[in-house]
Formats: sequence, structure tokens, C-alpha cells
Amino acid sequence: MPKELERDLGLASVLAISIGAMVGSGIFILPALALKMAGPAVVLAYILAALVVLPAALSKAEMATAMPEAGGTYLYIERGMGPLLGTIAGIGTWFALSFKGALALVGGVPYLLLYFELPIKPVALALAAVLILVNLLGAKQTGRLQVAIVAVMLAAMTWFVGGSLGSVQTASFDAFLGAGAGGILEATGFVFVSYAGVTKIASVAEEIEDPDRVIPRGMIWSLGFTTLLYVLVVAVIVGVDPAGIVGSNTPVADVAQATMSTPGVIAVVIAAIFALISTANAGLLSSSRYPFAMSRDDLAPPTFAKVSERFGTPITAITLTGLVMLALIAFVPIMEIAKLASAFQILVFVLINVALIAFRESDIAYDPSYESPLYPWLQGFGVLGGLVLLTQMGLIAFVGAIAIIVGSVGWYFAYAHRNVAREGALTDAIRRGIDRRAVEETRSVCHDADDSDVLVALTEDTTAAAEERLLDVAIPLAQARNGTVTVVQFDKVPDQTPLSYAESTLSEADQVFEERTAVIAEDAGVPVEYGEIVSHDVDRTVANVADLHGYDLVVVDESGPTFTEGLLDVLFGPNRSFDVLGVDAESLDGIDRIALVDDGGPFDPEKVRIANTLAMAHEATIELVHGIAPDATQERRDSIDEYHDEMADLCSVPTESAIVESDDDAAALVRATDDADVVVVADTGGAVLRDGPGVTVSKRGNALVLHPGSDGQPGLLGRLVQRVVY
Repeated sequence: MPKELERDLGLASVLAISIGAMVGSGIFILPALALKMAGPAVVLAYILAALVVLPAALSKAEMATAMPEAGGTYLYIERGMGPLLGTIAGIGTWFALSFKGALALVGGVPYLLLYFELPIKPVALALAAVLILVNLLGAKQTGRLQVAIVAVMLAAMTWFVGGSLGSVQTASFDAFLGAGAGGILEATGFVFVSYAGVTKIASVAEEIEDPDRVIPRGMIWSLGFTTLLYVLVVAVIVGVDPAGIVGSNTPVADVAQATMSTPGVIAVVIAAIFALISTANAGLLSSSRYPFAMSRDDLAPPTFAKVSERFGTPITAITLTGLVMLALIAFVPIMEIAKLASAFQILVFVLINVALIAFRESDIAYDPSYESPLYPWLQGFGVLGGLVLLTQMGLIAFVGAIAIIVGSVGWYFAYAHRNVAREGALTDAIRRGIDRRAVEETRSVCHDADDSDVLVALTEDTTAAAEERLLDVAIPLAQARNGTVTVVQFDKVPDQTPLSYAESTLSEADQVFEERTAVIAEDAGVPVEYGEIVSHDVDRTVANVADLHGYDLVVVDESGPTFTEGLLDVLFGPNRSFDVLGVDAESLDGIDRIALVDDGGPFDPEKVRIANTLAMAHEATIELVHGIAPDATQERRDSIDEYHDEMADLCSVPTESAIVESDDDAAALVRATDDADVVVVADTGGAVLRDGPGVTVSKRGNALVLHPGSDGQPGLLGRLVQRVVY
């Protein structure tokens, strides 16, 4: 059994990790760059960024109390949205945090240069090496270091604000909104990464004492405190010398030199160095837990889950993260792509809000001890706000984020995909939502629908026996809805026949219906009419007549060459309002069992009505059949059971449930329906099932194939989503 991480981080350490992860580049590096974008309204940008961060922080706090395990963002997105998105979040956040840590170290060195002649990169590399060593020694040592660093930094920043407020000039805030909404939103997205540390608590949740109490308090308190500190510090920077600060590498020190005594300036410089080191330290601590957590979930090699017996830390994960950070410091122009880290952080926070909704709306086990307030409106605001900010991040950040996503997807399918058989809460929630909608639509179709008129389409080659089978199906369906049955024989005339003759014949369809009325079944309880139409193109004429007279269902014979090969292509054209039911049967006498086979998702409501109506007419039993893969999750199996139970309540005859496990869906469904007298399937893709792979027929060779109309059918996106979740 793998060694567990020790729970030895209290509230003070948690606050230190969170505040230390935030109060770094957000104060000491970014204000001068953001000031160039938004002008004096950079203060507002920090407030807006905090508001967009808040929903994700509260969502993460809730999920952390339900799953107090190492991994944080990755863990919640993986559990909430599935291993693929979990892999993207894990790799992307790991990269972004490593990048942010490297940025903090490189950005901190210029403060040292105010007093020492030192090369930036070698010093940053040395500091990174020290932090790697500290993290390898244990989380407790890391937490204690954070407390000390944050205490010194906060004391100095309090001195800075108190000593500089008297020098603030109100004139500096003139034309406060001069940069416009675009500039403010650009700056908001740019400084967004300043608050990313608020959720770092969750990434070390497995090492926190009393996580139910400490995690929510740690996130909320640290976000509130840091926001206030940011606003005060940035307001001082803007109020003292906005023109001289733009583009500065050391904006806080520059302001301190203008407003404070030498000891105060030294204290601020020391605080800046400590704060940026703490940001890098917290980034290394939390980011190293991502490969650790992914390894435990089989999304990364098992070596990353190795915990040191001596120090109780994931040494391989920390070492890899440290090496990445060293490489970034040495070779990557970090300042030029700072927006990339912020952009991906925004995207991850959007996913965090969606993940919480997935957990709340799914039926999987989820029992947090803390619940985010104002659900789901707060999460909706977080999603919308994040997406708005993403549009302001620029092309480079967008392309970079896409590159990370593509790389993560490649890793998932190259390595992780074969190791996992899990699904996220979002998949379960979407699938159950589709099932619920299908149940409601089925209830409406079976019990609340209006009159239904049925067209039975024949040709001159249709035999009397085939016509009788079609009527055996059509009459009960029309009768159940107080509708009518119209039997029309469509005859094709040679192309040499004048087109005007065919057109006039088609235009006289109504007169034909009236003159050729005949009662075919006196005891049917439903009017049955008979007519005949001739045309050059029989297939298209069937569709035109069905549309012209508003038939809800067209019943055709699929057991023989009744129509040309193009019939179904014509009938399945766009915007077709009617359904087509193909009867592929030798006999419909003595029906005792009707099998209703799944459509790669919930049953088509009309298909359920057809099966239920025919079962009532023949006093038969309905068998509800769904096929699943052998490695299907328990949530998938449970959702089918619940869906079948709801379908059974809607049917007016006895029902049975069958869940078939097989890698070969078609063969399995054939075996499952072998004892059925009639199999009812739906061709939602527009292909003739009896001619294609995966044919599903009963032992008597009887099948009813429903070709649903376009009305009520999901669009391309809906079909894609259904294919993924089922």
C-alpha cells in the first residue's frame, strides 16, 4: 500500500501558503505593466479579478471538503469532468504554476540589484535550487518557511502603505476610466494570475489538519485579505507617481524611495524578495502535487506517486517540477509570455466552476461539509466572467493555451487512456439529464399527444400479405390517438409519359382520396381510406404527399423491393416533419414479446409509443434492452436501471429490463433479443439497418425500424454529446 501524506498543516500554514502564493508578482512586478493597460483604473482591475476568482475559490473550497486529497484543481476537474479534461487541467495547471514560480524568482532578483551587482538568472537558479531542497525535506518545513516569509512581508507592506498614504495625490486618479472598458478588462485578465494562489490550498488538502474547517476559512480569509492589500498597495503606487512607475521592474521600491526613509525602503525591498521567494515556494509545493495525484490515478507514470519514507514528500514529482522550473528560468523569456499563465489559469477556474455544477447535478457520491453559497448563480458568474476575460488575453496566449491543451490530449491518448476506465460527474449529470428529458418527451408522446394520422405507402408490387402486415401495424397506432389511416398505392409511370399527366395526377390526390374511400377493417375502430397516385418519381411523391397532407407517420414495407433504393434517402431529407416506420416482417401474428433496443442512448419516444401500442394490441410483454461495454462504470449501469424503471412506469404493459455487456454491441443485442417475436429499433443515422452492420432481428425475423423525422431530433452538437456520454 502506498505511503500516505502526513496531515500536519494547520490554519496558519494554510493562510501562509495561500497568501504567499498570491502576494508576490501581483504586487511587486505586475502593477507597473498593468498600469500601462488600464491607467489609474488598474485598481479596479484588481477588484474585478478578485470577483471573478471568488466563485472558483468557493467552488474549490466545497469540493476540497468532499475530497481532501492531494491534487487540487486536477483532482476536482478529473472527478467532475472525466480523465481527459482532468489530464488537460493537471498538465496545464502544473505548467502554469511552474511558470509562475519561475516568473516570481526572475522578477524578484531586480529588487536585489538595487543594492547588489548580481546576475539575474544565476541568482534565480540558485534560489530555485534551495526551494527544491526545502520542498524535498517536507511539507511541515515548507509551511513553517511560508509563515515566516509571509509575516515579514506583511509587516513591511503595512509599513509601506502607512508611510506612503500621505504622499498620494488625488490628481493621479484623474481620467480614472480613460483607458476604457477594453483596457480595464485587458488589465484584469493580465493580473488574474495574481490571485491564483488562493486555491493552492486545495492542492495540499491531503496534508491539512481538520480540512472541513481549515480549507474554506483559509481560502475565503486569504482572498479577502489579499484583495484589500492589493487595492491599498496599487492605489498608493498609482497615487504617488504613476508616470514614473510605468514599465519599472521594481515599482514598489521606486515608490518607497519617494515616500519613505532608508530603513523603510530596505524593509520593502526585503519584503519584495521574501514575497517573490514565497510565491515560487508555494508554486513549487502545489504544482509538484499535480503529477503526484495524476500518477495515483494512472494518468502519469507510477514513479511520480512515490513518497519518501524519510521525509514524507513526493520526491520524484518535486524533482521533476523543480527541473522544469530551472529550465524555464534558464531558457524561456518568461516576461514576454506572462499572459499565457494567466490565460490558462482563467480557463482552469472556468472548469472548476463547471466541475462543481457537475458534482451537484449528478447522482454520484458527493458529500461536502461546506457548500458554496448562491449556487448556481455564483458559478455561472465565474464561468461567464472568465470567458469574457479570455477574449482579452491576445492571440499569443490563446495559441499557447491551445498548444497546452493539444499536448495534454496527446498525452492522454498516448499513455493515460489505456490505464483508466472512469468517467466524470459531468458525464453522469449530462447523461441523466438527457435521460430525464427523454422520459418527459416519452410521457408526452405516449399519453398527451394529439390526433395522429398514418399514411400506409404501397406500390403495385406490394403483396396482399405485406399490405395486411402494414395495416396490422398502422391501425393500432392510429387508433391509439384517434387518428386515421390512409392507404395509397403509388404507381410509377414511364419517363416518356408527359410530365403534365403525372403532375395533374398528383394535384388530384385529394379527389382520389375522397372517391376511392374503402373500409378495409370494419372492426378497426378507425377510418381507413384508400387512394392511388401515379408519378415519374415515386419516392419523392411519397414524401410530398406526406408533407402536403400532414401525416405524422408513414408506414412502408422494408421486407421487399417495394420502393427504389432512393426512397429512404428522399424520405430522410432535411426538415422532414414526419416519421417513417419500416416493417421488415414475415408475420405479426401471435406476438408475445416485443424487444425495444437502445439507440446508443435513450429510446426514441416515438419508438416507445409504437412498441407500447402494439404490445397493448397483442397483450404482449416489452423487453427494454441496452448494450454496454464490459468496463462500463457503475454510474452508467445505475443510470440505465433508473431509466428502465421510469420507462416501465410509462408503459401500459408488463416490461422486463436487460443490460447486455459486450465489446460487440451488434452481436450482443442480437443475442439479447433472440427470444423476441418483434424487435423495434430506431435508425437515427439515416441508414437502413437491415442492410448494414449490427442488424438486430428477432428469431422470427420480424423488425420494425423507425426512421425519426427531423422534428425533435438533436442537432449535430447534441448527437456528438450523446455519443460521448453514452
